[in-house]
Amino acid sequence: MERANDLSLAGWEKLAEVCGEEGLAQIDPVLATMVSEELEFLRENWPKGLPRSVIHADLFPDNVLMMGHQVSGLIDFYFACCDITAYDLAVTHAAWCFDPEGRGFRPEIGTALMEGYESVRPLSQEERAALDVLARGASLRFLLTRAEDWLHTPADALVTRKDPMAFARRLAFYADRGAAAFAAHPHNDRRP
Repeated sequence: MERANDLSLAGWEKLAEVCGEEGLAQIDPVLATMVSEELEFLRENWPKGLPRSVIHADLFPDNVLMMGHQVSGLIDFYFACCDITAYDLAVTHAAWCFDPEGRGFRPEIGTALMEGYESVRPLSQEERAALDVLARGASLRFLLTRAEDWLHTPADALVTRKDPMAFARRLAFYADRGAAAFAAHPHNDRRP
């Protein structure tokens, strides 16, 4: 038995439809075009044949419990599913390696994340080559879920709406410099 990722490419297309061009433009005038172009790019470039496993799919800092500098637990497995294993790393990279507004990439955190991940599970060359595309997909996923919440959450709901533009900025970063951000990992030449 396997739970598919409802928030992968087909799910992003549905979310974009739910938000609509007008709704996305209400958030930011360029957002509808950005989403449309990115969906087209991802349809054509989404990696195939990479290792799959159960992934968390939402490993943000607020879902990681810490005791000092040690991870003591993970929470919020609501989006856990079977998908590309390295996609979980891409989600985590997009969640942890930027300031909260998505304006500043923090390469030292990116390097630490990659080193820590690969100390347990080395990436294949194919996975490494796909990380920038996977990170673009992760950024689009959170841009769209935040946009849907932004547009459709009632004002009196007990939910804190989060700015979708924080992930639009991450998406723009990965589209422009994602390959370089992942290539900067110091151990790239030593992995299988």
